Amino acid sequence: MENGERRGSFGGNRSGAQGGKPAFGGNRAQNGERKPSFGGDKLLNHGEKTARGGERTQNRNEKPAFGGKTYAKPGTKPGFGGKQVGNRPYSGNGRPGARTVRPAGERPARVKPEQQEGLQSRRIALDVIRAVTEKDAYISLALDEKLHNCGLPLVDRRLAARLAYDTIENKLYLDWVLDQIMAKPDTDIKLRNVLRLGACQILLEDRIPESAACNTSVVLCKELGMEGLAGVCNGILRNLVRQKDELTFPDPQTEPVKALSIRHSVPEWLVEKLLADWGDGAMNLMSCRNHDSYITVRPNMTRMDDEAFEAFLTGKVWEHESGKVAHSWRIRNMAEIAHDVGFVGGQFSIQSESSMMAAMAVEPRRGMQILDCCAAPGGKSCLMAEMMGGSGRVQAWELHEHRTNLITAQVKRLGLENVRPMTRDASKPRPDLENTMDAVLLDAPCSGLGVMADKPDVKYRVTAESVAELVRLQSRLLDTVAPYVKRGGTLVYSTCSVLKDENVRQAEAFLARHPEFELVSLPESIPAEFRQHEGVGLQLLPDRDGVEGFYICRMRRKRV
Repeated sequence: MENGERRGSFGGNRSGAQGGKPAFGGNRAQNGERKPSFGGDKLLNHGEKTARGGERTQNRNEKPAFGGKTYAKPGTKPGFGGKQVGNRPYSGNGRPGARTVRPAGERPARVKPEQQEGLQSRRIALDVIRAVTEKDAYISLALDEKLHNCGLPLVDRRLAARLAYDTIENKLYLDWVLDQIMAKPDTDIKLRNVLRLGACQILLEDRIPESAACNTSVVLCKELGMEGLAGVCNGILRNLVRQKDELTFPDPQTEPVKALSIRHSVPEWLVEKLLADWGDGAMNLMSCRNHDSYITVRPNMTRMDDEAFEAFLTGKVWEHESGKVAHSWRIRNMAEIAHDVGFVGGQFSIQSESSMMAAMAVEPRRGMQILDCCAAPGGKSCLMAEMMGGSGRVQAWELHEHRTNLITAQVKRLGLENVRPMTRDASKPRPDLENTMDAVLLDAPCSGLGVMADKPDVKYRVTAESVAELVRLQSRLLDTVAPYVKRGGTLVYSTCSVLKDENVRQAEAFLARHPEFELVSLPESIPAEFRQHEGVGLQLLPDRDGVEGFYICRMRRKRV
């Protein structure tokens, strides 16, 4: 994982006035209060969450962007505000309030004036929630698509983002609550998602009147073609308002794992795994939320130095400050930064500080031959190529052609001549490459659980079985690519996970199998505040280090 964009790609940081979700069981000051998670007192508001861009390719069956148009395909729904024209895409203006064409059974309901305020934001939030839970979409991509050119004011865009993220982030908690209120918990998924959104507003959003949460949920229910269930929806949410102080939860003494699972909306198997790996520190990992909405950018080093980039940023309306890692800046109050002329023109890249450190661990130097084995979308490959001043060569491999195309697009945008994107299966040995590379970077496929604070849908996608399969794949990849490293060359292994099976145990097992390699310290280009935690590799923790959860291990092939 390497796209370092924090939630905020659609339009800025989250203000204290609108509030952020407090930690379970914490205290909170009066300024900017929000409702606590169950069983907790209120915490001082730390800010809102906003959209965060991801690196993975959007499912092509997902809904088009809000205000965008779609093909007239039976059974599909165009973006809200869009319309269908024959079987050709129609480009519209995305104005708020534009006519919506929906499939049969999904029609806009008649809305009373008192129900209109904030309804558009809730429509977008519900569309995103449905995309994630019904179509397995990635929340960051789904939200960015819905908000792009939607025409909504910034405050409404922030509301849509906050409601979508808070609902997905607290899905297990909200389901537990709803199951206590509903006579028939096993209900239609569309109604369940409307109820999740309504319950999120009632329980977690202090600045939203409970009546507005109920009324707008009824309207959304009708718009989804569930007029007959509108009364049921209204009754459930109003019962929740009346009974919210009587809700019960698992006893931490008798059911500690279940209690933590519901408290933090983390699947029980993952609670057990984190407790086994991190003990009391597991609670910090599960409760960590990215309230400080920013994205990290860095200059294209072949075009400008840090001083020039600082001047470039000063000319923008964005708030900016230096990051913890050299050549990094944290940006706030940005609006669709990926469409900025400077980004499109290759002046800078969006990349997390953790991802940058993985590339810096290779310690690229002029003229080196480097292999980046699982390179998409190309941020690390491009950073290493820039650090080499355009000399040498970085082979950037990806298994699937569409992901190789992402690397190609990055390389072209940045104007780099020393990166060679290739569609290659890194798990298949290439004897012709043995002893040819000065360095190999394996940023291996992983669970992605180091970025839960930014991408809450990750924790619901991963299973114990999928982690076990990933661990086997990581081991196989390490064994396959290690022979490509020259004697005296460098092998860097990294993941964006916090699970020890994927990280330190994986590195230890590799070193035991391959005595020709030895563990070496990370270079001084990585800040000392991080390197002080180095053991067998460096585990970056989001709650402790303030960056994405990442593991980086640097090894050297012995000369004899």
